[in-house]
Amino acid sequence: MTARSTPARAASAPDPASGHTASGRTAAARTASARRAVALVLCGASLALAAPAAADAGHHRPSRPVTDRPVLPDGDGWASADGGTTGGAAADDAHVFTVRNRAELAAALNGGDDTPKVIRVAGTVDANTDTDGAPLTCEDYATDGYTQEGYLDAYDPATWGDAEPSGPLEDARAASAERQAERVKLTVGSNTTITGLGDDARLLGASLQVTGAENVVIRNLTFEDAFDCFPQWDPTDGDAGAWNSEYDNLVVHGSRHVWVDHNTFTDGRRPDSEQPRYFGQLFQQHDGELDVVRGADLVTVSWNVFAEHDKTLLFGNSDSAGDTDRGKLRVTLHHNLFRDIVERAPRVRFGRVDAYNNHYVVPAERYGYSFGVGFESQLVAEANAFTLPAGVDPATVIKSWKGTALTERNNYVNGRPADLLALHNAAVPGEQLGDDAGWTPGLRTKVHHPRAVPRLVNGKAGAGKL
Repeated sequence: MTARSTPARAASAPDPASGHTASGRTAAARTASARRAVALVLCGASLALAAPAAADAGHHRPSRPVTDRPVLPDGDGWASADGGTTGGAAADDAHVFTVRNRAELAAALNGGDDTPKVIRVAGTVDANTDTDGAPLTCEDYATDGYTQEGYLDAYDPATWGDAEPSGPLEDARAASAERQAERVKLTVGSNTTITGLGDDARLLGASLQVTGAENVVIRNLTFEDAFDCFPQWDPTDGDAGAWNSEYDNLVVHGSRHVWVDHNTFTDGRRPDSEQPRYFGQLFQQHDGELDVVRGADLVTVSWNVFAEHDKTLLFGNSDSAGDTDRGKLRVTLHHNLFRDIVERAPRVRFGRVDAYNNHYVVPAERYGYSFGVGFESQLVAEANAFTLPAGVDPATVIKSWKGTALTERNNYVNGRPADLLALHNAAVPGEQLGDDAGWTPGLRTKVHHPRAVPRLVNGKAGAGKL
């Protein structure tokens, strides 16, 4: 299939396989719609001139763009289906906040309530701070006698063996981790826009949790270093054990209509590559950069930079989650830059994921794969560009994780067309994949030629590039 230069409007209707229709929305979504209608009445003259609502009256669409009230364009990926995504565009003046620290951000989020709101981030907001704004260190969170040295001594495989950690020090690690979670995890509710002011807005150490929400926009932010002070040792993870951490930069959990646009995600000051090794394994303090999990649906991820990370994008967190994930996890991934990403760009279970016009700048060392074809996944990967260093085999771009097929067409490697699926199947006999994901994307804006993608994406993706 060749890339199309115009969106297919007929495909903007809800996907029949999803079980969602314009008239079959959830009770929560209908309640949110009613509340937005009330907000519109109270907004006064500033919103009285707005254009009429779309056919799905749940989302108000302003008649003119406003910098801190962006609205996802029609036809721009899965988040534009079934009513579109407007975030806090209908917020009244009382619910437009400018935040400069964690306390102000938490107050503006208000526990994740669904009142339409716009939150503008100015400068750096550090999540690892106390109520007075003073920085908190890992030692400040540690409790019940936890020390890293004590934990390493207690669970050294040479003396502890290969059983999972248990006992007082593991309990102390978990309690210490919970204290950090209370500070760094921040819940985002329905009808919310969070946007950065200028080109230097940064969330440092924070983990935004878009949980059970409808209609959210996250834009123009740098997410940096959502680090876990208290990784857990798991000797049963893989052949040699592994350190497992918490805190993705951004989690979309059981939510619908989410637009993630022009952000930068990075480990920044604390790259995994510079961390020590304990028990022979990397002491990994970061989890993912963006996860879409547990029944989340209708998500567009556009013009972001994902940089210097290991396990980056996870769409669907378990092979056993079919009851919640089957027919959902529909995500569009376009015009994103993946720079020095080891794996999961993305790894997909169940979902119908459309990945087009992304640029993958692959690291020379530790590279695993980019497209993870997981259980019951339906991944379409078209018109992407890969920049591979010498020594990295294009056959490794695809990795099968119990998947059966993907649609892979018109992708370029180092400026030339490459049949990545054929290369994979020839090089990895035990991971044979079919060439048809079973569906054809329609919700696309302009599809660029893959040879033009590196320059376009490198120049325009990420925070500060609006």
